Amino acid sequence: MASALSAFRICDFTGQLAGAGATKWLASFGAEVIRIEDPVREGRWDILRGTPPFVDDQRGVDFGGGFGNHNTDKLGITLNLRTAKARELLTEIIKLSDVVTENFAKGVLERWGFGYEQLKQIKPDIIYVSNCGFGHVGPYSNFRTWGPIVQAMSGLTFTSTLPDQEPAGWGYSYMDHTGGYYMVMAILMAMIHRQRTGEGQWVDLATTESALSLSGPALLDWTVNGRPTRQARQPSSNRNQWPAMAPHGIYPCQGDDEWVAIACRDQTDWQAFINLVNEVWCKQAAFESLDARIGNQDALDQHVGVWTSARNKFEVANELNAAGVPASAVQKPQERVDQDPSTSGFGLWSTVHHTKMGKVRVDGQPVHFSKTDWEISRAAPCLGEHTEQVLTNLLGLSADAVQQLREEGVL
Repeated sequence: MASALSAFRICDFTGQLAGAGATKWLASFGAEVIRIEDPVREGRWDILRGTPPFVDDQRGVDFGGGFGNHNTDKLGITLNLRTAKARELLTEIIKLSDVVTENFAKGVLERWGFGYEQLKQIKPDIIYVSNCGFGHVGPYSNFRTWGPIVQAMSGLTFTSTLPDQEPAGWGYSYMDHTGGYYMVMAILMAMIHRQRTGEGQWVDLATTESALSLSGPALLDWTVNGRPTRQARQPSSNRNQWPAMAPHGIYPCQGDDEWVAIACRDQTDWQAFINLVNEVWCKQAAFESLDARIGNQDALDQHVGVWTSARNKFEVANELNAAGVPASAVQKPQERVDQDPSTSGFGLWSTVHHTKMGKVRVDGQPVHFSKTDWEISRAAPCLGEHTEQVLTNLLGLSADAVQQLREEGVL
C-alpha cells in the first residue's frame, strides 16, 4: 500500500527541531525528504548533530540524540554551495522536488541564489516554506532569535509567572516543537493548494507570531477586561478556579519527588473520595459542601497531602480511579518510556538501525491512520550518508562522477 505522501519530494534545509520536526512528519508518512547539509562546516547548520544526549561513548556529528530523533527516514546529502557545481546540482534537485523547506534566518537562501524568485525560475510551481523567528516581513524580520527568546517575546513565558516570583518559562524550547507543528501544517496546506490549482507559493512562517497565537485567552482578558495574566487573587497552585473543584491539585506520595494528581469535580466525586479515605476529617462540616471546601482549601489540601504521602502514587491513582474519582500518578519520563504499557501499546516508540550506533529508539507519531499509517524504518542519516545514492539514482550521475565531485570539494 502506498504511503499517504509517497508522491512528494522535499528538498530540505531544515535543522534543529523547529524545522526538522516538521519534515520528520512528512518523511514518516512516505514523502522523500532529501536533507541538504554543508560538508565543510560539518554539522554546524544543525547543532543537534553533535550535542547530547548520546546513546553510548561515541561523540561527533553523527551521534547527537536530538538530531537522530528528528531526522528519521530522511536522505542526507552534502553540497558545498560555495562552489558553482554544487549550486548546479542543487538546481537539478529542486527541479525534481515539490517543496523547498528551511528555517534559517531571513535571507540566507536568497544570498545563496535560491530565494523564492530564483526558485520560481527553476521550477514555477515550487512550494517554498520558510520558518524563522520573525518571518521575512515586519520591523523585526532582520533579527535572529532562539526558542526561549521567542517564548519570552511572544508573552508565553509571562503566562507561567506565579505571584511574587520571576516568570518560570515553559521548559526546553516549547516553541521549537510548536513551530514545527505549524510548519508541517503549512506545508500540507500548500501542497493541497498546488494539487487543486497547479500553483506553487511562498509560505512565510514566523515562530514568534505562532507563539503569540497561543496566548489568545490572556490577550482577550487584557483587551476586554484590563486584567493581566497573573494576579494576586488567582490561584498560585494546581487548583482550578473555573469550574471550581476541591480537592484539585498535586499531592505528595511515598518516595522522593513522587506526586499524584487528584480532581474532585463534584459532590459525587467528593463522596466517593471520602468513602475511600474514611478518616475523621472527611466528615467535618468545613468540607461538607463545595463552597465550604473552596473556603477551606488550604486545610483540605493539607489533609489530602497527609493521606497521599503515606501511599504509593500508582496505588493512590488506581484506588481513586476504581472509585470513580479522576486521578493520575505524576509520571517521570523514564516511567512513561520504560514502564507504562499504554505507551508501547499505542506504538509510540520505534527502534531503527543507525549506521554507526546500531539499534536506537526514536519517537514515533502520536496518531494512527487506518489506511495510510506512518512508518519509521530508517534512522537519521550520518553526514552525507546518501550523497552518492541521491546523485546517482535521482540525477543519473555515475559513481565515478560522484567521486570526482568529492575530490573537487563539491560534495
